[in-house]
Amino acid sequence: MCRAPRVVLGRCRCPAPGLRLCSGSTQSSLKTAPTSAYSSPARSLGDTGITPLSPSHIVNDTDSSVSEQQAFLVVVAIDFGTTSSGYAYSFTKEPECIHVMRRWEGGDPGVSNQKTPTTILLTPERKFHSFGYAARDFYHDLDPNEAKQWLYLEKFKMKLHTTGDLTMDTDLTAANGKKVKALEIFAYALQYFKEQALKELSDQAGSEFENSDVRWVITVPAIWKQPAKQFMRQAAYQAGLVSPENSEQLIIALEPEAASIYCRKLRLHQMIELSSKAAVNGYSGSDTVGAGFTQAKEHVRRHRQSRTFLVENVIGEIWSELEEGDKYVVVDSGGGTVDLTVHQIRLPEGHLKELYKATGGPYGSLGVDYEFEKLLYKIFGEDFIEQFKIKRPAAWVDLMIAFESRKRAAAPDRTNPLNITLPFSFIDYYKKFRGHSVEHALRKSNVDFVKWSSQGMLRMSPDAMNALFKPTIDSIIEHLRDLFQKPEVSTVKFLFLVGGFAEAPLLQQAVQAAFGDQCRIIIPQDVGLTILKGAVLFGLDPTVIKVRRSPLTYGVGVLNRYVEGKHPPEKLLVKDGTRWCTDVFDKFISADQSVALGELVKRSYTPAKPSQLVIVINIYSSEHDNVSFITDPGVKKCGTLRLDLTGTSGTTVPARREIQTLMQFGDTEIKATAIDIATSKSVKVGIDFLNY
Repeated sequence: MCRAPRVVLGRCRCPAPGLRLCSGSTQSSLKTAPTSAYSSPARSLGDTGITPLSPSHIVNDTDSSVSEQQAFLVVVAIDFGTTSSGYAYSFTKEPECIHVMRRWEGGDPGVSNQKTPTTILLTPERKFHSFGYAARDFYHDLDPNEAKQWLYLEKFKMKLHTTGDLTMDTDLTAANGKKVKALEIFAYALQYFKEQALKELSDQAGSEFENSDVRWVITVPAIWKQPAKQFMRQAAYQAGLVSPENSEQLIIALEPEAASIYCRKLRLHQMIELSSKAAVNGYSGSDTVGAGFTQAKEHVRRHRQSRTFLVENVIGEIWSELEEGDKYVVVDSGGGTVDLTVHQIRLPEGHLKELYKATGGPYGSLGVDYEFEKLLYKIFGEDFIEQFKIKRPAAWVDLMIAFESRKRAAAPDRTNPLNITLPFSFIDYYKKFRGHSVEHALRKSNVDFVKWSSQGMLRMSPDAMNALFKPTIDSIIEHLRDLFQKPEVSTVKFLFLVGGFAEAPLLQQAVQAAFGDQCRIIIPQDVGLTILKGAVLFGLDPTVIKVRRSPLTYGVGVLNRYVEGKHPPEKLLVKDGTRWCTDVFDKFISADQSVALGELVKRSYTPAKPSQLVIVINIYSSEHDNVSFITDPGVKKCGTLRLDLTGTSGTTVPARREIQTLMQFGDTEIKATAIDIATSKSVKVGIDFLNY
């Protein structure tokens, strides 16, 4: 844990003696500061509030001592993906050995099943039944009428990214149209992984393995907003992975960071360099991307029986070429999102510093599925497809499984058509719905690149399949182009392409064509497991990430002495003859500011009214940097510290009572503490984005 000193910028003093204006505010900004329709939350709450103490003890903790970490026997990482999920683990005594979970039952021909589909099945009584291939296969075998009673969910992780007002009560919709609480589903999934992992560990140990011996790591996209990250932690609490009292047993890891940690260890034989002209992995860079990757996958397939990966305790050869300050981009392309992070190497230990805030968007491989769905709309009509999904949910799942396996066969140099089997119930239901055949629909649709095969298949030309990839890949390339324009991202040495979608030769070719002349493009061989293995390494040594960028501006609401002509008239509050400016946003840290992991930022306040018996400190956040008031657009309350000031006689309390407020940053979970210096009473709170 690093607590490096940091300069607090942008603070200015209010002309009123001993009191401070909000961070970074100026005379002009105060005059024009936007305010919402209601004038003052502080006034409506009726509490007198706090005011910055002068001199304010505004310091960053530079103490390098770290609290004693609990000793864990094993680290288990769960890669909870949009399309597929899995877990891996490593014993702390053998950190160089990473074990990937046991073989999953089921699986699709031609698709590696080192992870299992992120699918979950609940009984008609809404109890957990199964997860992954088991859920999919059981659901598939149900009688169509019976299937309508069961709740089947897939690709539900994206809901956390797309829901703007995510709460503990957010719903998901099952394949049969019924609603179910998202928190319940995520908790069921995590509980399933917990039970699987503990059973495997117990079998290996020959005795019952205790959950308290495990440090859990769950991966989430870096571009997820804070509520979604918190939601995943809440689901882990509900699943019984850890308890809120022992929260440090769980680490929420950012997916591209995990990938970055693993890539540091790569040796030349473990990667494919798209931009290489020399032979890497025994093939020449002049070969087609698709052919090279096929060879690499063959290598993985031949060695697939081994589920243990040896991670050498060295910096890989690629890394040895990096010098202090060198930059690289990690492009984590998964099922739902693409996450882009820029890291800088810090020698000699090879620690990582986040150089530019995580960026990306919903440009995962699901985009290809949506394009296929739009194609089906065009051929068969949106009304029919939507009705078919509801009336024959299991058959719709079958159709998308068939598409998935053909999607993986798409390649830039492919010449023969791709056949997608239509379930019999699709053909049958279409005839009943429309009164004519599927073949007739294809002829009428004028979609000339999709033909009907007499064996009951849609025959797609390679160009037609490639066209389904184009919108998603174009979005990724455009996003990368924007990123490469940023000054912080100039002179990038490497681009690491990771995540399940990185297996797609079409994406590889597009990235190579767009950026191959700017940097070296590297793909780990077992690209779909990169994040999982990196997450295990992160759990073994969480201090490897030293500096992150704060995604939000954080501060507290305070009162400052009102200054005529500087503060908006509607912010004037008169209490006991003192004129206050209410709702001032006193900034702790700014959005996109570098924050050392575990860094403490302290502020000192005093009750605006000496006779107060309770002090309430409200914590606020904003995506914007230039925040003046807690009523500014986009400012959200995310925590409350309530401190009891009773318990001392009036003679022992100083005239200006100091309430020290601390916020700890840098991790995916942020904690705040308030301490009454006179009595040593303190109160703590975790920043909460789901319940305010």
